[in-house]
Amino acid sequence: MMGEQQKVVSLDRGLFYVSYKSAADVASPPHVTVVPMEGHEGRMELILHPDATEPTLWEPNSGLMVRVNAPGTLQIKVEPMRPGGSRGAMVRIEPIQSGRGPLAAPGERAALHANVAVEGLKVLSHVAGRGDVVVAPNTWIAGPTAPSRIEGIALDWPEKPVGLDIRYAVEFANGRGGSGKMVSLGTYAGTRGRALAITGVVLEISDEGFGFVAEATFLNAPTLRAVGKRVVLSGPTSREPLVGIRIGVNRIAAADNVMIPAKPARKPVGSGRVRVFCSRASRENSVD
Repeated sequence: MMGEQQKVVSLDRGLFYVSYKSAADVASPPHVTVVPMEGHEGRMELILHPDATEPTLWEPNSGLMVRVNAPGTLQIKVEPMRPGGSRGAMVRIEPIQSGRGPLAAPGERAALHANVAVEGLKVLSHVAGRGDVVVAPNTWIAGPTAPSRIEGIALDWPEKPVGLDIRYAVEFANGRGGSGKMVSLGTYAGTRGRALAITGVVLEISDEGFGFVAEATFLNAPTLRAVGKRVVLSGPTSREPLVGIRIGVNRIAAADNVMIPAKPARKPVGSGRVRVFCSRASRENSVD
């Protein structure tokens, strides 16, 4: 394939998250395709987003899961969006802990699967024409398939770990009353029945062992996904109404799983490269 770059990565048995972190050309990012090496198809399986039809990541902040049943090799292909376009992309491969082992004693954190929903958390949103809607974490309210104006949100978690604090805020166009005011867990942020759309959401969590995974859809804009202890969601101009949201709180793997970048390839060739970081590896791999 003209202009394509490739990188192969050896993976041990386990579960891995492959994320497209950034691109050198943000206006015309290359797309990244993830497939097993020929002959290794039976050793691993790819777990795609429900809306995806192929293992291609079209832009940064997208990803997929790889379940490796036996040690094998993964192939990462990068192709520019347009002829002569940039091939510079950063891809990170992170292992996900199985969570197997004895139950953690009170106050201890178990390193659990990064996509496991936290039990007891509830997400409430006031949706125009529907009223208050309450869902479990990682569940869409309105959203890409049924967009509708969202006027307020609240998070409730009666069984949250001791010492963990969550705060959040909503923002309105033109900075109207209450815009950007942080509130505590269990407090409703927003309005009801005033046709006042939310244009931004901020989520914060205090505990080092947890992080937010949130997605949001703003009118006439692509769906956004953000992960971290502090998450900020808004449309391209910060004025687009929020028409869908999905919020989850996940446990974060232990500190020894943090990525450790090392030396890049010595002699890069071409107009760009894909950089692949493996969290359990001690090197940075570059494809030229």
